[in-house]
Amino acid sequence: MKLAGVPGQDKRLQTLQNVSCWRSKFMETFFCHVLRGTLDPTCDWRLQDSRFSALEHSAPYVTQLTLCNALHGVEELVAEVQRKALDTLAGSLHTLKFRHLLFSDGAAHRGLRKLLHRLIHHGVIRQVSMYSWPVPETALFILILTMSAGLWQPAPCDGICRLCGAEASMPAPVRAPVRSEPSFLLGPGWPCRDTTERSAAALMTTRWETEAREAQEQAMLVQESHTLEAEAGPESSPAPSSDPETPASSTLQPQASPTRESPCPAPWQGPSAEPDDLFDFVFLIASEKEEPEEKRQSRLASSIWHPHYRNLSFLEGARQFRSISTLELFTIPLSTESTLVLCHLLRSWVSLEKLTLSYNGLGSNIFHLLEGLQSLSAQAECCLRSLHFTDLFSPLSVLELAHSTLRVLPRLHTLAIRIDHLSPDDSPRTPGTSRPGTEHEDIPENCLQQLELAFPRRPQASKCLCRVLEASPALQQLALDSATFTSPKELGLVLQTLRECNPTLQKLSFHDMNLADCQKEVLLLLQDPTLRELTLSFCRLLEKRRTHFLPKLVTAMKSNSTLKSFRLPGNRLGSSGLVALAEIFSSDSSSSLCQLDISSNCIKPDGLLEFAKQLEQSHPSRGTFGHLCLFQNWLDQDPSMAQEAIDRLRTTFSVVSDTWDSSQAFADYVSMM
Repeated sequence: MKLAGVPGQDKRLQTLQNVSCWRSKFMETFFCHVLRGTLDPTCDWRLQDSRFSALEHSAPYVTQLTLCNALHGVEELVAEVQRKALDTLAGSLHTLKFRHLLFSDGAAHRGLRKLLHRLIHHGVIRQVSMYSWPVPETALFILILTMSAGLWQPAPCDGICRLCGAEASMPAPVRAPVRSEPSFLLGPGWPCRDTTERSAAALMTTRWETEAREAQEQAMLVQESHTLEAEAGPESSPAPSSDPETPASSTLQPQASPTRESPCPAPWQGPSAEPDDLFDFVFLIASEKEEPEEKRQSRLASSIWHPHYRNLSFLEGARQFRSISTLELFTIPLSTESTLVLCHLLRSWVSLEKLTLSYNGLGSNIFHLLEGLQSLSAQAECCLRSLHFTDLFSPLSVLELAHSTLRVLPRLHTLAIRIDHLSPDDSPRTPGTSRPGTEHEDIPENCLQQLELAFPRRPQASKCLCRVLEASPALQQLALDSATFTSPKELGLVLQTLRECNPTLQKLSFHDMNLADCQKEVLLLLQDPTLRELTLSFCRLLEKRRTHFLPKLVTAMKSNSTLKSFRLPGNRLGSSGLVALAEIFSSDSSSSLCQLDISSNCIKPDGLLEFAKQLEQSHPSRGTFGHLCLFQNWLDQDPSMAQEAIDRLRTTFSVVSDTWDSSQAFADYVSMM
């Protein structure tokens, strides 16, 4: 049973209903709590057995794992004592999520590298999702991206991968420690950052410098142990300089190979040596002078087209392994360098089937994303079929972005775009017009099956939307949210295009749109023999000519034998309108409707009771009609009568309702009087 009208309740109920085996769900939860340390199995005497491993026992049931905060549990999971648990997890885990990540230490990073290599490259993970990372750690973020894309560049500290069949690292004299991502990404000539990001970047650079030095020492010691006698002392191993006066740049510079010069640019450096103290570091940042805006923009433009920037040479030499098919990034600000890394990976990420980017603050970086997607689409093996994009602002309008996306990805099956507000940098244009140069651009015929567009409060160009619909003859689902037009005629043109150009449309949803002057077009939609689900939520459908339109709506519904779901929340149906809808289920009706949503429609208990009686009288032998949703109506005005009505309705419907305080809806009540 699927609910509608209250998204929070709907989502929670669907989550519960999707649990096919509660034993597996319990064991998965048990695994996660033991891994994070929130549950200690040794506290229970029944689990105090040396032969029992809580992680190993519950690992076969884990299909989804969430890593939080400072990567808690990662080091324990990759430890040798948990090898069996990790091997089992590699065969069962399908979804890996990162939530609320914080700055983590080098040991956690190294543990994560091993974990991702085992679970993604030698496992069955299909989806990686990252949530709520307000100040992303660039090195960690890029590490997760590159590993998810199937790229593996072993470091000296990685040791031997028994599944790869070869040692992951090379001898120290032949190959220096792997170039640290932040050392490359934070080099001079890169875009400016705010204080927070620059602070994070400098701290990362310091930590990675230490890790690189430790890795080099370890690699050199390993090589010496192979060549020296067993009785050789530790003093024979050369150690890197620890002179405190040595500038940080001398340590951070990638060590060049004897046969090849490294093209990696110098890393970002402050005006002094490595900051050993947070106090010194704060004043180091405060002493920097900001560049003039014009100079900063010029430097940004030139750095974007720098060959090292676009080719991302730190990925050179990486080995290609298995990659994931679904990538989701929620509420993670993407800087220009992070966006370019993602775009570079997208160019060859042919296994990627679904990409979700939600509230990433891309801004003008959206153009780099489109360029990367275009390169991916040019690959014959490209599997990308679903793209979801949501952001607060965008330099492109929703329709312009839809146009551009469908031009670069004509094989998409699902496209969802939502822009919450107008871009502050967007130049004012005449309402209903497109950006110059886009109003006459053609869209090639595509394979789109599902389209969801959510608009900011701004009149849209109906012709642009119509061109999208005309180029999508295979469209089966369309959802428009907050779409406004300059006149009812413009919206009527969109509805007419739907009828003429989208013969396979089965699901149509309009939310927060003014259909008060498009009642005729709505009646024509109800005559569509292919339409299976129709949602008109908060669309002011009965605001005008109520007594004239309602009987026609009921007549159209009675003659429609293909429509299965009709959702009408927030349209001021009222008690009288609900009683009129009872005719849809009369004995002379051809309707096959099995789901009706009348949430938020100012329905009172007496009207609901009369609706129930009408159903009993008109067709007492029909049996169950389907699902009836009654959320947020005025049923609290007479709870006993409302309960009687619900009890009667349950003989013909599967009823879902709630307890809602209707006193907050007084203004709406007055408008209905």
